[in-house]
Amino acid sequence: MFPLSILPLPGELVPLHIFEPRYRQLLQDAEINDIPFGVYFSHEVNERKIGSLMKLESIIKRYPGGETDIIVKCDDIFNMDLLLRTYKSKLYPGGNVRLWKVMMDAFPGPALYDLFIQYLKLRNIAHNLTPFNLYQIANELNLDAVDRYKFLTINEDRREVFLLGRLRFQIHLAEQEEKTKDSFHLN
Repeated sequence: MFPLSILPLPGELVPLHIFEPRYRQLLQDAEINDIPFGVYFSHEVNERKIGSLMKLESIIKRYPGGETDIIVKCDDIFNMDLLLRTYKSKLYPGGNVRLWKVMMDAFPGPALYDLFIQYLKLRNIAHNLTPFNLYQIANELNLDAVDRYKFLTINEDRREVFLLGRLRFQIHLAEQEEKTKDSFHLN
């Protein structure tokens, strides 16, 4: 278990810089045994004690002092039942969790789909024509930690409405940025 103040969403790739000896040991175990590990959302809003199940995707750089830059991917969300300061004979924390078994096939309805396409165009983000799910939309919006927590903990039938609200706000900001571009002139 790796307590951090981040809450990766399913499908999200996250860069991490590993430097503490206990987490270097965790990385070694994840790499050698090809096992996932948890990133527990260490934040005061986390009343439901959730975290993200992560899988090592790649090692970017190893430093002479033992530090490592890695990329991990969120595969699932979990509820933490028990967090132990050290896990078995390891230096790093561990615990008991219940996986959510997130289904990645929650696709947006027409209104959210169309608004998301509009957002991508405003941000000049090229998209492929394959269908995208609600988690991919949430990841693209770069929600802050509190919004990520809200998104995950609200009823599934309200997630699309939540994303519509955040998307409308992001589109409003993008449109305001476009309007102000011509208002500022260099002296």
